Amino acid sequence: MLKLLGALLIIGTTTWAGFEASSHFTRRPKQVRIIKDSLQALDAEIMYSHTPLREAAKKISLQMPEPAARLYDLFSSKLSRTDVTVKSAWKDSLDEIWNTTDMKDEEYEILIQFGESLGRHDRYTQQKQILLTLTHLDREETEAREKQKKYEKIMKSVGILSGMLFIILLF
Repeated sequence: MLKLLGALLIIGTTTWAGFEASSHFTRRPKQVRIIKDSLQALDAEIMYSHTPLREAAKKISLQMPEPAARLYDLFSSKLSRTDVTVKSAWKDSLDEIWNTTDMKDEEYEILIQFGESLGRHDRYTQQKQILLTLTHLDREETEAREKQKKYEKIMKSVGILSGMLFIILLF
């Protein structure tokens, strides 16, 4: 009876680990999509509403789900200080939330490059920068979806099968 309970515990734990590992592949494309949507909202605020950057960031933080909501909330807060540049406020905000996301270094680099130009140009040039960033993020989203299709089921199966292998080796 104790062996059966131990075996079930092992299979349950390894299955949970496999499902947890596969969830990263599910969340990454969703988070990239949310960031893309937030950049489109920023574009609309800048181009059509003529909203100042700090106010636009605050509005976007109230409209978007995580992780964009937290990113734009921090960005707006940092912009309200007078001793900070737009570039450093963007980078600091990105750095603060990055460890809580499932996005990769490629997305980080794209967003950092976007922050380099943020607030430095007129509205039309800024719109071009947003569109360029969206193009790069489209590519990353496509790659993330391909990896999701390729590895999500594998990770779940590895979790279950490694538990079974472990039980066979133990008993």
